[in-house]
Amino acid sequence: MNVKNEKVVSWAEAKKIISEKENNKEFAYEQKNALDHLRKFCKLPEKKYEKLIEDLKNIEKLKDRHIVSIINFLPDNQNDLRVLFANDRLVLTEDDKKKILKIVKDVK
Repeated sequence: MNVKNEKVVSWAEAKKIISEKENNKEFAYEQKNALDHLRKFCKLPEKKYEKLIEDLKNIEKLKDRHIVSIINFLPDNQNDLRVLFANDRLVLTEDDKKKILKIVKDVK
């Protein structure tokens, strides 16, 4: 297998990509395990993930990798956000944090 390009994707996108390849003869054991995991932990419908992405892109400080982290873990409070960005140099204002949490809460 050759890697043609690399892109950060949410669990929902990964689930969709792997599901499309499920009936392929070369569907590997690892892919089956990944799909099982994604089916277990991706709780929201795909349309809600799309809305979440749109809304989070309106916050200027967030890059794609930040948005994907938020979408994958759906933080409930500021402590959850702090954990998500603990190893990152992203500095969010209190207002930004409240916006993120409100967006996530509205989509849930």
